Amino acid sequence: MPRFLNAEQIDHWERYGYAVLSDFVAPAVVGALRARVDEIVSKYVEEGVPDGAATVFSTTEQTHAQDTWFLESADVVRPFFENGAFDSNGHQVVPMELALNKLGHAIHDLDPVFGPFSRNDAMAALADDLGFVEPLLLQSMVIFKPPRIGSEVVCHCDHSFLWTEPQTVVGFWFALDNATVENGCMWAIPGGHTKGPRTRFRKVGHGTTTDLIDETPYDMGDLVPLEVEAGTCIAFHGCLPHWSAPNTSDQPRLAYTLHLIDGTAEYLSDNWLQRSSNLPLRGFGPLPEAR
Repeated sequence: MPRFLNAEQIDHWERYGYAVLSDFVAPAVVGALRARVDEIVSKYVEEGVPDGAATVFSTTEQTHAQDTWFLESADVVRPFFENGAFDSNGHQVVPMELALNKLGHAIHDLDPVFGPFSRNDAMAALADDLGFVEPLLLQSMVIFKPPRIGSEVVCHCDHSFLWTEPQTVVGFWFALDNATVENGCMWAIPGGHTKGPRTRFRKVGHGTTTDLIDETPYDMGDLVPLEVEAGTCIAFHGCLPHWSAPNTSDQPRLAYTLHLIDGTAEYLSDNWLQRSSNLPLRGFGPLPEAR
């Protein structure tokens, strides 16, 4: 029986593929998460980013998809940059707090602030309400969407990138700033999760490829904006098509995203994101005691 979502929210989830949960994160917790992001960015300013970190993450050009910095980021926390962060000579032209696209992809396991947040009781209850049997926390990202240069995220569904048989991936997207049309909020195609993925992104050798499953393009006219206030959680089905525009405003649009899969499903071995044995996937429980 549902413990967190009400009947109307569950119906919306099943019918449209997403649920918008206002005030899911208390203001004090939002503040703590934002402060932790500021702390991480400040460390990059003071100490510099790690060697190899000048990788630009772009869903429109996908150059990162062949980059080991990206492909080997499943069990670490690594920074990725916006395309507008560098000039044609490779020199960073905006301050660090405006240059980053995201941090990924094991923040939920390795960060002292985002870790406990990602495994709180409300999160576990939400996963239970959505039908998870053996929830596993797969990946996490801090998404910066900085003012004026925050890039577009093309219309896609997450199952294409985090494939399980059967499909089980679900995203929890947390607004750490107010998300509006002006600063690049998420848009979604209501009910689009029922039509399945159009592509599959997978690893081949030392690189990646994208398989075309259905060449029908998404109808961008079907997208609706999900404008939300800071502290909102948007839970969305792994096959839900979603998109966000560039942030051309002067307002930030910081967010945190957590993806779950069910341990009862097969997580395919050619998915791009693969954990090492040193940091296996786990659910909402505490770390197992060392023996």
